[in-house]
Amino acid sequence: MYDVIIIGAGVVGSLIAREASKYKLNVLVIDKENDVGNETSMANSAIVHSGYDPLPGSLKARFNVAGNQMFDELAEQLDFHFGRVGSLTLAFSEEQIPVLLNLRKHARLNNVEVKLLTPEEVLAMEPNINPDVKGALWAESSGIVDPFNMTAHAMENAVDNGVSLHLNEKVVALKDDKEKGIIIITTDKSVYQSKVVINCAGVFADQIAKMIGEVDFKIRPRKGEYLILDHYAPDLVNATIFPLPSEKGKGVLISPTTSGNYILGPSSEFVDEKDDLATDRLTIDYVKKAVQSLVPSVPFGEVIRAFSGLRASSDRGDFIIEPMKNHEHLLNVAGIESPGLASSPAIAKYVIEELVSKLLALEPNPHFNPRIKPYINMKALSLDEQNALIRKNPRFGQIVCNCEKITLGELDDLMSRSIPPRTIKAVKKRTRAGFGKCQGGFCQPAIVKYLSEYYQVDLTDILYDKGGSNILRCSTKECKI
Repeated sequence: MYDVIIIGAGVVGSLIAREASKYKLNVLVIDKENDVGNETSMANSAIVHSGYDPLPGSLKARFNVAGNQMFDELAEQLDFHFGRVGSLTLAFSEEQIPVLLNLRKHARLNNVEVKLLTPEEVLAMEPNINPDVKGALWAESSGIVDPFNMTAHAMENAVDNGVSLHLNEKVVALKDDKEKGIIIITTDKSVYQSKVVINCAGVFADQIAKMIGEVDFKIRPRKGEYLILDHYAPDLVNATIFPLPSEKGKGVLISPTTSGNYILGPSSEFVDEKDDLATDRLTIDYVKKAVQSLVPSVPFGEVIRAFSGLRASSDRGDFIIEPMKNHEHLLNVAGIESPGLASSPAIAKYVIEELVSKLLALEPNPHFNPRIKPYINMKALSLDEQNALIRKNPRFGQIVCNCEKITLGELDDLMSRSIPPRTIKAVKKRTRAGFGKCQGGFCQPAIVKYLSEYYQVDLTDILYDKGGSNILRCSTKECKI
C-alpha cells in the first residue's frame, strides 16, 4: 500500500515527488517512458517566464509568479543551470504599443516588475534587434534553465529521500475503491494500491482521468517546432526576445540557453496524435521567417538541430490542479502548458501542502535532504583543478564527447547516481554528450560501448531512446541484409 502514487515523471511529477519526500510518506512514481522528463519536459523553450503575460487571477498567473521566485534556491539545491537573463517583448508599430501597455497592466496586477523601453533603449541593450522596433517591455526576472537536469535532479533528490521510481511501466486502468478509501492502479507489469493518486501525465492526463470516471476537461496537444544554433554562433542576443503574444501563445522567440546555444521557436499548431513529433520544412521556414523579423542577422548556417515538442493544452485555457469530481483521492494536475516550467516548483508545493494534506496526515521527514551531491563539470573547472582531478582519476582526462568536452569520469559520476540512464538519449540529456555540432557522430559509438559494458549487455541491445531504437542491428560478420 502506497500513500501517494504519481503518474508521470516530467518536471511537475518529479518536483511533486520531491515535495512529497519532505514528509513520512510511501511514494511511488510511475512513467511509461524509459527515462524521466522524456516528453514535454524535454522539448520546450527552457524559459522561466516572469509572469506578466498570464491573465490576472488565473492559476497560470498565480503559480508562474510564485514559481519564478523559487528558482534561485532550487537551482542551488539541485545543481542545475539557471540564469536571470531577462526578456524583451517587442512592438514593431505604433498600433502595437497599446498591447505592451496592456501587458504592463497585467504585470502590475500580477506583481511583476517590468519597464517600458524606447527604441533607443532596446537597441542599446540588444544591438542585433530589428531596427524597426518601436518599443519593448523589459522583464528582468525572466530566466533560462536547463530543463533536462532540472527534472532529472529533482527526481534524483526524491529517490535519494525515499521515493520509488518505476520507469518503462504504463498505467492501463484505475479503480476507485470508495469503501476502502483507496485507488487501485493496474499497469502493464503489476497492480498497486494507493491512498492518493496524482495524475501528472501531460498530454495523456485526460486519458488517465477517464480510466476512473467522467472527465470535465480535454487535453489537445499543441506542437511546437524549434531550431538550435551551435554555441559557436556569433553573439546574437543577451536576453530572451519575444514578439507580442497571441491566442496561440507567446510567439516565436529567440533566446540564449544555459549551454551557450541559441534556441529559436516554437511554432504552434494543434495536432490530433499525442505522439506526433515530426518536423516539416514549411513549419521550419515559418520559424526562420518569424525569428528574422526579430533579429535579422540570425546565422541559419549554424543550425545543428531541429526538433519538436508537445504542449498539454486544455480546453479550459488554464492549469487544472484539483481533485477529480466524485473521485477526490485522484488529483488531476493537467493542462500544464506554458508557463508550466516556470510554475512547476510552486505547483508541486501547492499540490502537497494544500491538496494532499487534506487527504493524508503530513508528518515531516527528519532525514529529508534538499540537496543532491554536486555533479562534476570538467569544463567549469580551472586548469589546475582539472589537472588535480585527472591525477586522482585519469578517466577525467579521457574525452568521450569532443564537442561538449565530456569525459569518462563524468559518465562514471553520472552512473553512480540513484537513477542512472539506460539509453543514449538519457545520457545526452544528463551530460550534453551528443548535443554538439556533430550531434553524436564522434561520441555515440563510445557511449554505446560504455552502456554495454556498464549494464553487461550486448552492443545491439543499447537503445537510442524508445523500444526499437537500437543503434546497432548485429555484428558485421553475422548480419544478413
